[in-house]
Amino acid sequence: MISYEFPLNERIRTMLRLEDLFARFDHFADKQESHDHHAALMVMFEIMEVASRADLKSDLIQELERQKHTLEALRNNPQIAEDALDQILNDIEHASAKLLEMVGRIGQYLRDNEWLMSIKQRTSIPGGACEFDLPSYYYWQRKPADARQADLRDWIAPLTPLQDGFAIVLHLLRDSGKAMHYTARNGVFQQMSGGKIVQLLKVSLEESYACVPELSANKYAINVRFTHPVTGQDKPRQFEGDVEFNLTYCNL
Repeated sequence: MISYEFPLNERIRTMLRLEDLFARFDHFADKQESHDHHAALMVMFEIMEVASRADLKSDLIQELERQKHTLEALRNNPQIAEDALDQILNDIEHASAKLLEMVGRIGQYLRDNEWLMSIKQRTSIPGGACEFDLPSYYYWQRKPADARQADLRDWIAPLTPLQDGFAIVLHLLRDSGKAMHYTARNGVFQQMSGGKIVQLLKVSLEESYACVPELSANKYAINVRFTHPVTGQDKPRQFEGDVEFNLTYCNL
């Protein structure tokens, strides 16, 4: 099965973007080659830009607090494992405390680092990070891999409370999902929403289908259209056959 997640509001969209960026940073930072560490640094600059949204931290703190109250109401419920409940509540407490310790504009310490900002500025120019453009950066890239990794971890560390916070929110959001099986006739599916609010929709289908979903949704209707994957100079074409798929509704 292959799954596609579609966020239906800007807050969840931002969290999913950050989740992907942090995963890419970890992937490249754990490598040994200087080119991988260059890629990790570029991803870190992307994280800084995405995380600079003014209300991101307050949104996370409020959502964690809301989930804490919701989960605490489940105590003494025989269908709930107390150990698992205590663990997630402890995780929420820890994540909230770390977020509250973050002061000022998110990522400002990176913006105050003139050396890093000089790299960010030069890399906005195609091919702008050559050794003759940034000799000090070239020198850094020649340092031992463990020294570069230590620097990367030091630079990203003040942003990790965000990662911990949205990881909990997205975990709870995905766990709330209720999957339903549907068939898209001739590649098209529509369902009336009846005013139901959903924050995340997941479309899952067998990888043997040579198609990808396009989704649009509001409080009145959900529309899923399957198209042939666009490669090369091909134009998008609607998938002509029926598609069996699962649609998962997630809402906090």
